[in-house]
Amino acid sequence: MALAAAPLLRLPISPPSPPPAQTPPPLLACNSVNGVRLRPQRSRQPRRAAAAAATASLAADTERRKHELLRAVQETGRGFAASPDQRASIEEAIVSVEELGAGEGSPLDLAALDGTWRLCYTSASDVLVLFEAAERLPLLQVGQIYQKFECKDRSDGGVVRNVVRWSIENLLEEQEGATLMVSAKFAVMSKRNIFLQFEEVVVENIKISEQLQALIAPAILPRSFFSLQILQFLQTFRAQVPVNGPERRSPGGLYYLSYLDRDMLLGRSVGGGGVFIFTRAQPLFFGLWKPEGSVPNND
Repeated sequence: MALAAAPLLRLPISPPSPPPAQTPPPLLACNSVNGVRLRPQRSRQPRRAAAAAATASLAADTERRKHELLRAVQETGRGFAASPDQRASIEEAIVSVEELGAGEGSPLDLAALDGTWRLCYTSASDVLVLFEAAERLPLLQVGQIYQKFECKDRSDGGVVRNVVRWSIENLLEEQEGATLMVSAKFAVMSKRNIFLQFEEVVVENIKISEQLQALIAPAILPRSFFSLQILQFLQTFRAQVPVNGPERRSPGGLYYLSYLDRDMLLGRSVGGGGVFIFTRAQPLFFGLWKPEGSVPNND
């Protein structure tokens, strides 16, 4: 007797499972390139901030030292009335500014030197003699003293004009009645040394006082041709005396410019001739100058 075949059992066939996803290896953040290990990148911001802070600190220290120097020269009559103790303190303050060494080791910046500088203090005998003369002669007045450098487009030297404003009481305008100007050519000898060769001495810009004008040409009387000629002659008077020429060689001088920035100039006459402290002046009108910023009045 034949047996009936048992039906085959069909099991559901599931699709094969995909292989497990493989996690890619972590990227090395610029740690290596082609097997060469690199230094990690660091932000430059802290370095820039530190540099800016150092620059600000240096600028503040510079201004502090310059301010202390200008305070030290107050009440000294631009050096004429300075006591020995004051001169010692001023010398210390000068050295303190010179230590900053603006431009030290680099060629003299003639573009920065160019312009007009106002004398605040000196120990040079050839300048102090002017103040001594004004002290002994009651009618003589010595006003502002300037040095005007003309060397903007030069690299080897230029021209410097020493300008002295002076007056005679009741005859000329007070302090600014006339101008004595000593002109010189200068040559750059080294990074900080210049040599001056004096060229001429000029007296000009005579400004007579109202009292003298009234004496020459009284306002209540008709001004004659002669009186007008006298006034014009005085106002346009200019005496020029050359001090250098083929037959006569003028004396010269070697100066060391120990400090120079945008508003202060320090110099020393080589050979013990004295020190000079100048501050920047700016044009005012008709050839006059005024100090730039707050500068002590040392008259």
